[in-house]
Amino acid sequence: MSDYRRYYVEGGSYFFTIVLYHRRRLFSNVANVEYLRAALRDVRSECPFKIVAAVVLPDHMYFVWTLPPGDDKYSQRIGRMKASFTKALRGPGYVPSGVSRSRRKHRESDVWNRRFWEHTLRDEDDLKRHLDYIHYNPVKHGWTTCPHLWPYSSFSTWVKGGEYELDWGCQCSGRTPEMFDFTDIEDTVGE
Repeated sequence: MSDYRRYYVEGGSYFFTIVLYHRRRLFSNVANVEYLRAALRDVRSECPFKIVAAVVLPDHMYFVWTLPPGDDKYSQRIGRMKASFTKALRGPGYVPSGVSRSRRKHRESDVWNRRFWEHTLRDEDDLKRHLDYIHYNPVKHGWTTCPHLWPYSSFSTWVKGGEYELDWGCQCSGRTPEMFDFTDIEDTVGE
């Protein structure tokens, strides 16, 4: 991991995996999802970007973001989102107990994993594969039986836009969904 280098492309589109510390299920609580939404609004008002797709699961989340032309500062946006959410959740000046010396030294809380994973999207096919991965993820993890039933997902927006059928990946009424092979993506998302 020490040789890992992030790839920055001005105006690029990126796929992100962001995980909660110790995989705590903070986003099982609706109020915490609202804190996350508020944190994203705050960051977007300061540093605009487009959220192309998203899914928030109880212990981690995936996003596709597109940055404005001339801008490659996604790491700062993610840092601000994490800080804003943590402040809303814990209050300003909160100092967690029971975290390592390293986490205290880096002023890290007990909310987020230190790192996040990113993948720079190369083309439309790469985007489509990652959109499928995002939207099918609640089913993959067993949180729901159908993408359209998960409330914290951009799936419905993409259905309204005509990019997906409502029954895509669906198991309603005893259907057997298409079997998806995401091994190429799963090797890069830090699961």
